[in-house]
Order: sequence, then C-alpha cells, then structure tokens
Amino acid sequence: MNQRDLSQLKRRLNPDKRNPTVIRGCYVSYDGQVISTFAQPVFHLPAEENEKYMALFRRVLSGTPGQNLQEMEFTAMQAMEGEEHRILSTLRESALTDEEAVNAFYERVIDSIRALGLANAQSVTEQQAASNYLILLLHDGYDVPYQNENGETDSEQSTDLFSYILCCICPVKQTKPTLSYFLTENEFHTRMADWVVGAPDLGFLFPAYEERSANIYKAVFYTRDSADAHESFVQNVFGAELPMPAAQQQETFQTVLQTALEDECSLDVLQAVHETVRTRLEEQKADKTAEPLCLTGQEVRQVLEGCGVSEERAQVFEEKYAEAFGAHTEIPAVNVVAPRQFSVSTPSVSIKVAPDRSDLIQTRVIDGKPYILVLADGDVEVNGVNVKFQQEPNA
Repeated sequence: MNQRDLSQLKRRLNPDKRNPTVIRGCYVSYDGQVISTFAQPVFHLPAEENEKYMALFRRVLSGTPGQNLQEMEFTAMQAMEGEEHRILSTLRESALTDEEAVNAFYERVIDSIRALGLANAQSVTEQQAASNYLILLLHDGYDVPYQNENGETDSEQSTDLFSYILCCICPVKQTKPTLSYFLTENEFHTRMADWVVGAPDLGFLFPAYEERSANIYKAVFYTRDSADAHESFVQNVFGAELPMPAAQQQETFQTVLQTALEDECSLDVLQAVHETVRTRLEEQKADKTAEPLCLTGQEVRQVLEGCGVSEERAQVFEEKYAEAFGAHTEIPAVNVVAPRQFSVSTPSVSIKVAPDRSDLIQTRVIDGKPYILVLADGDVEVNGVNVKFQQEPNA
C-alpha cells in the first residue's frame, strides 16, 4: 500500500465522522485467561471514548512501510482453503457478527500472544508483573469516491465499497497509587491503582487496500518494535512466515556490504551510496501514489558501481546478497540507508549530520594517523556555548 491509500483509510478513523460500524474487544490476563469480551456500535460511544479508540486504530496504519508496516501475502491455496484466511474473511464479510469466527480469532491470538515479558519470566512474581492485554477489532465499509479517466475524484459519488477489518493488540498496565487532585472537593487525595490501555504493540489491516479496491491476497501487519518478529502471532493469524525484521535486514545488509567491499568500503563510497538512495527515497515520498521503494541485489550493485566501486567488488556484493537474502529478494530501501540521518562513530566519538549534508565529513591520514574532519559550517557550540577558532600564528 502507498501513502495515499494509508492516508485515505486513516481519515476514515476521525472521530467526528463516526464511519466504522462496530468495535469488538477481548480483555485478556497476563496468563492468557479471558477477563471479559464486548461489542460496541461506534455511534453509541461517547465522543471522548470514540476518539481514544480511533487513535489506537489509527496507530496501526502509521509507521514506515518495510519497517514497522509489513505486507503479509497469502497464496492462492490459502485464499481458497486456508483456515487463517477463512477466519479473517468471515470476520470481514459478517462485519464482526459471526460469533464462531470472532471466538476462533480470539483463541488464535491468545495462543500466540503472551503479555510483555511473560515468555522470559523466571518466576511467578515476574509473570504477575507483566501486562494484561486488549484485543480490539473494528469493521468499516468505505464508499470509495468515484474517479474519472482523468484521475479526478468526486466524493459525492461512489461505485465501490471497500469492506475491511482492523485489529490492534494493546498492553493494559496497572498504574501505581498516586496523589491526585479531586475537583469536587478542591483537595488532593490518594488515587488508587488502575488499569490503563497503552499504545498498540501490533495489529493489522485486512484486506490490503490497493488500486482503490480490496486485495484479499494481502494483509498489512503493524508492529511497534520493528526488531520484534512476533513469529507465533504471524503464523497463527496469517499462516505465514514473517519477512526478516527490519532491524535484522539492516544489520545483515551492513555486514554484506562491509564484507564484500573490503578495502573499497570507504567513507566516500558510503556517502555516495547514501545520497543516491536517499534521493530516490525523497522522490518516491513526493509521489503519494508510488509504492514503497524496494531494491534487489542487482539494483544495489548498480548503485555501487555508479558510486565508484570496482566491478569485481560489486559482483562479490551481489553474490553475498543472494546468499543472505535470496537472489531475487527485494528489501525496502529504508533498510539499506537511514534516510533521516548520517552518522560516523568511533569507540569514543559519535558524529551526526543532516542526511543531505554528509559532504561535511571527510577522512584524512595526517602524519600516519587517521582523522575524521568535519567542516565547521556556521556557528560552533560546545555545551551550548559559542566558540571561536584561533588563527594559527604565522611561521
């Protein structure tokens, strides 16, 4: 899904519109016991509660595609016979009214989700300190605005309905007793501990919204921590294997690059690669209809050769890329470079510059010792204090 598609659905979740039809929830204890379930028509919710729910669901559609937003693909066989796809389709088609499908879904989530820290807890005390969690489901039917052959849309007309479900899994943590102000008494008193719903740890949209219609062969999976694969959840809910997590992709790519380039892995080369990919990302970002930029090993090889890497080292890179990711595997460009930063570090020093000004940094060997040089572009501050450069005395 591109940014325009995601934005269209996020606008649907503005509380003043009250477009979604129903919210269902299942409150689960840290050890997997169902505490309560509920179903709420959205139009019955008070305005403040509606806003709180919609904010949680909007979070599932937020983030960076390829990092904490991943596309999960279903095979044709899964779409026809897969139990996971059948449950999701039933939830969608019944607008969350099929009790058997709802309960089956809750069971699959509960089987795969353990409260934060529970899996690694070494004692009962540690387990009880873990969070409960809340499974939320929302159904909505989006009247897709009519679009003519010139690409102009008319929100007053619609010929298609995009029916979808959103899910989010939120930790529910107990607050500590605290001193609080009571308005009616104009006094401060102890407020007892309470249970509070946190931002979603994970969630998904099904089906994906592409080309102004439903793609039943895809779901969009959200995770707050891009380093956490949530493998059991993905297998139980989607019947699929999650692509390599973004953090692991970044680390693996960096290792492949460093190993393949050897002595050619210079600051100049990395600056050129960063700038080339960053520019392409900026161009993609400017086009709201463009799909997230992904690169194959062959495309990265071409980038390397264009940045001065020898043909021999570039060939080695492509081979090692195929070994690590697969010969034809695409990885998101945001996992190739960090488009929002450029940093250089040693064990004792860390330097960060604006992503479009990596040219301010150079490396030099002076009197046999390697140095990192940073051009002082403008005022220089040390601990918030402006400093001046001393002119060298004439020889």
